[in-house]
Amino acid sequence: MDGSQGSIISFVVLIAAFYLLIIRPQMKRQKDQKTLMASLAVDDRVITIGGIYGTIRILDDETVQLEVAEGVTITMARSAVARKIEE
Repeated sequence: MDGSQGSIISFVVLIAAFYLLIIRPQMKRQKDQKTLMASLAVDDRVITIGGIYGTIRILDDETVQLEVAEGVTITMARSAVARKIEE
């Protein structure tokens, strides 16, 4: 009886550790990314996942047009924005 209780407790501890170390942080990252996507607006300075700095000029549901230099605009997937630059 003691051996089976010990293995059950070990299993529960393993599941709890997996949740706390893997699943919960991933859910937080997804929530933060979703919040960022909802808060994007024209004229925001951003950095993309590829390291490109730019200013949002046109924004729609799926894409964003970034001005990376004066007169140079690139179109990217909206999900490629990694973060806003707060000044």
